[in-house]
Amino acid sequence: MALTSGLGGQLSIDLGALARNWRALDKVSAGALTAAVVKADAYGTGIEQASKALHAAGARFFFVATPDEGMAVRAAVPDAHIFILYGLYPGAANLYIRQNLMPVLSSMSMLEEWMAKCIERNEAYPAAFHFDTGINRLGFRLNEASLVRESIEKLGYAPQMVMSHLACADTPNHEKNRTQLALFGSVMSQFPGIPASLANSAGLMTGRDYHFQMVRPGIALFGGRAVGGRKNPMQPVVTLHVPILQVTEGRTGESVGYGATYTLNRNSKLAILGYGYADGFLRSLSGTNPRPGGKVFIRGKHCPVIGRISMDLTVVDVTELGSDLPTPGEGAEVLGVNVSVDDQADAAGTIGYEILTSLKGRYSRNYVGDGNIPE
Repeated sequence: MALTSGLGGQLSIDLGALARNWRALDKVSAGALTAAVVKADAYGTGIEQASKALHAAGARFFFVATPDEGMAVRAAVPDAHIFILYGLYPGAANLYIRQNLMPVLSSMSMLEEWMAKCIERNEAYPAAFHFDTGINRLGFRLNEASLVRESIEKLGYAPQMVMSHLACADTPNHEKNRTQLALFGSVMSQFPGIPASLANSAGLMTGRDYHFQMVRPGIALFGGRAVGGRKNPMQPVVTLHVPILQVTEGRTGESVGYGATYTLNRNSKLAILGYGYADGFLRSLSGTNPRPGGKVFIRGKHCPVIGRISMDLTVVDVTELGSDLPTPGEGAEVLGVNVSVDDQADAAGTIGYEILTSLKGRYSRNYVGDGNIPE
């Protein structure tokens, strides 16, 4: 691929694919509302553009981490229903109310402050309640369920939703999924008639028992693999091409990159990419002699990363291209149809979430399509 004017990398984000992914998940979750999780700048794809595309596709409920993210969604999609997963920041209730943001309350102190604001303004402002069913992160403890219920009953307050989060949904047969489902059922018995939400992307795909009244897909929307050991059914959303700066030769016995962690075992052709860890290409994708690293796609073949990835540069071995060598200014596919987000994640020993949310590099962004696609 020739890059435009040979200037830097090019990240393409297919908003049509994003919309199709949401609609596909919405069909799977038929009977439950399908929200969209767009925290972390919509998993690196751009929260404003992604939110607009998802809204055009049919999403009306959005989950973000922070109030700032919530305000970005509000500016992009004025009629969205927006939940703040971090809950209520101390002293920030007025901001949430002005921006029509719903905190996901997870502690007694959050609940007390939110109820106090409701009393002060004589208005039952909406919020969700988050209970920890076994992941030990944010959330009311299970033994606080009756106390939470008693506190809101005194005020005649009802939450918009009660939710929890699965710890092992990416492994569908994990016993902890069934344990958390049972524990969540016990919580829900304290809040009869209140809508419930438990399933993330993987939970949505695991089974209808986890769907309740709302599902909250995130990674699957953006083309990442949600469930381990299965073929990923989602369409890729991001494509990244980075520039080849130089093609050079290396001789047998010479080392490549910082630390001399890779030694050439043959005379080789090397392509130097203008792309490094400052652009989101993780150092864990570096290739050593005993351990292969990531790969990129050049002229119809996968080419391995060799040596340490540095701040600005990555070296790949293009010897197998033979005489069909790339030229400076040509693009190497780092993410796309031929090298998926999960391919790079597997090579790095991480997950697709980290690959996507690292997309903050020195490259131009190009948005393709939108959410207004035929059914």
